[in-house]
Amino acid sequence: MELKLAERIEADPNYVALKERRSRLGWTLTIAMLVVYYGFILLIAFRPGVLATRIGDGVMTWGIPIGFGVIVFTVLITAYYVMRANSEFDDLNEKVKREALK
Repeated sequence: MELKLAERIEADPNYVALKERRSRLGWTLTIAMLVVYYGFILLIAFRPGVLATRIGDGVMTWGIPIGFGVIVFTVLITAYYVMRANSEFDDLNEKVKREALK
């Protein structure tokens, strides 16, 4: 019984669309995060003078807002994923469940 259910779910076009969309978004956001994070790390490693440059006459350097930007970027892409998951992905998930229980 459970094997037939799993086969029906795997054959459902909504399930295929859900897997493809969720996977594509996940990989896109992962690559974006890796570029931002490792870009920051490479900047620290190879151009530390850029981050040590002071902003204006104060004590703040460019490293502080850029580092803060990496953190904010992480929060924003997480919020974007959650927003998509709660709308588009949840709708597809419900369609898959309805079709599977028929």
